[in-house]
Amino acid sequence: MIMPIPFYDPYISYDDNYQTGPFGLFAQPLDTPIKALTPSYFLNLKVNLPFGIPAGPLLNANYIKAAFNYGYDLCVYKTVRTQYHKSHPLPNVLAVHPQGKLTNSLSTVLADNDYRQPLSITNSFGVPSFSPDVWQVDMAEAVASAAKGQYVIGSFQGTQGKGLIEKDYALAARLVYETKAPILEANLSCPNEGASRLLCFDIAQVERIVNEIKNTVPDRPLLLKLAYFDDNRKLIALLERIGTLVDGFSAINTLSAKPINHEQQPALGEKRVESGVCGEAIRWAGLDMVKRLAQLRQEMDLNYAIIGVGGVSTPEHYQHYRQAGADAVMSATGAMWHPDLALTIKQNLN
Repeated sequence: MIMPIPFYDPYISYDDNYQTGPFGLFAQPLDTPIKALTPSYFLNLKVNLPFGIPAGPLLNANYIKAAFNYGYDLCVYKTVRTQYHKSHPLPNVLAVHPQGKLTNSLSTVLADNDYRQPLSITNSFGVPSFSPDVWQVDMAEAVASAAKGQYVIGSFQGTQGKGLIEKDYALAARLVYETKAPILEANLSCPNEGASRLLCFDIAQVERIVNEIKNTVPDRPLLLKLAYFDDNRKLIALLERIGTLVDGFSAINTLSAKPINHEQQPALGEKRVESGVCGEAIRWAGLDMVKRLAQLRQEMDLNYAIIGVGGVSTPEHYQHYRQAGADAVMSATGAMWHPDLALTIKQNLN
């Protein structure tokens, strides 16, 4: 099967994608009307369809505009920081080929340029960010491009070494707020930090970060981007501390793995032995996390929204996440290689 041209080109650098993308269908205007649907509500906002693209592949306003044009109604502007942070060098994206179900225990997986269905990829960028004087103007342009029933979610994270991490998260939140982004998302699950060191697992630190953000920006909905929690007790402990403070959770980010090439060497180089995997191989984990968050929401009498992420590449996958309890669903890998996925979902809905 010949794969469509992805809207992010894995063969060129992050900076080149930023400057010259998006590609494929996203580079072309949509010349057919989008099916009108009965709007839904997400975080008390009326949205055409609670489906979109999570933090990662929508690098700037040009990508956001293309995604809106192709029917993605919840678009997350790629995670930004309070200072410039360069991308890792190539390779950044490789296809991965797990043997069976990818686990959450740092599996070793073959990685190469053989992109085929069912598609899983590893991505290793290091959460690059332009400086706020660049991205604030661009994010504001993206926010202004939303049509009725469409919304930009501003993703951000703090940077280690910038003093207290919660202060830097709060500063990033304020800078995103200034762009008029209607929803904020704090990324607490960057796989570049290492599978065992993800910030979302440090519950006391998460509570400090959330409190600092809410004190700084009290009047915007706040989502937290989470990794997969193996231990349900730890997830419960997190919800006990911040379940009433935040407005929702986006889950999951990726599963960390060790990609190797055909020569059994680290596929991303000796300095990047681990990286995050997304796509088909992690759908089980995304669905499991959504089901547990939905069950705990009911059991603990909480009221947070849930965004289901991981391995969505068909209308059926969208429905599976909704049935599991997701209030909204997002696709990164699936959408990158099939930019008309949102249109297909809308056409399949009665």
